Amino acid sequence: MAPAADREGYWGQPTSTLEWCEENYAVSYYIAEFWNTVSNLIFILPPIYGAIQTYKDGLEKRYLAAYLCLTAVGLGSWCFHMTLKYEMQLLDELPMIYSCCVFVYCLYECFKYKNTVNYPLLFLLITYSFVVSIVYLNLKEPVFHQIMYGTLVSIIVLRSVYIVLWVYPWLRGLGYTSLTVFLMGFFLWNVDNIFCGKLRALREKMPPVLGAVTQFHAWWHILTGLGSYLHILL
Repeated sequence: MAPAADREGYWGQPTSTLEWCEENYAVSYYIAEFWNTVSNLIFILPPIYGAIQTYKDGLEKRYLAAYLCLTAVGLGSWCFHMTLKYEMQLLDELPMIYSCCVFVYCLYECFKYKNTVNYPLLFLLITYSFVVSIVYLNLKEPVFHQIMYGTLVSIIVLRSVYIVLWVYPWLRGLGYTSLTVFLMGFFLWNVDNIFCGKLRALREKMPPVLGAVTQFHAWWHILTGLGSYLHILL
């Protein structure tokens, strides 16, 4: 049963395996989680700009793929939080795995000769994405997805720290800024999950505009979207 603060809306009852702390249809009849939806613009607009600049500058296609994958995550997350439908949830969660695989490829190819392809690494990452997708589609267990996603993020962080510490130390500022912003988002994601009941009770006593500031899953989108964009720049 949906929490008392949730309302009926355009997309009907949620079918997703996850629901977040934002009250359903509290702002718009057509958007289940309004703030969690619109906050995905940070995943969509800056990466589109980055993809355009990458194309204009003639950079390698792996960077274009990184920007477009980040945009795909934003679009999928928009659809998921707007509808809370299981099919839309997959459009959010699976691109998170695919985009991280692209990031891993970019990081491990940052010392290569221009316009060459690391086929063994490419095969490994495609296999990882395929296996995770098949298992998750059958298992339908969010914790499995979170572990597989967290594994990729850990690889990205360790590789990035190695690069800024030992190879390109002049990039430490950008690298640490990206990591810090992302970790701040992860912290707020946990706060939103752990203290959801208290946050909902607090919002009932606050004006709607101020209550929006406590939508920490939306802040997770903003901070991780910005952190990911900065990481592609790195």
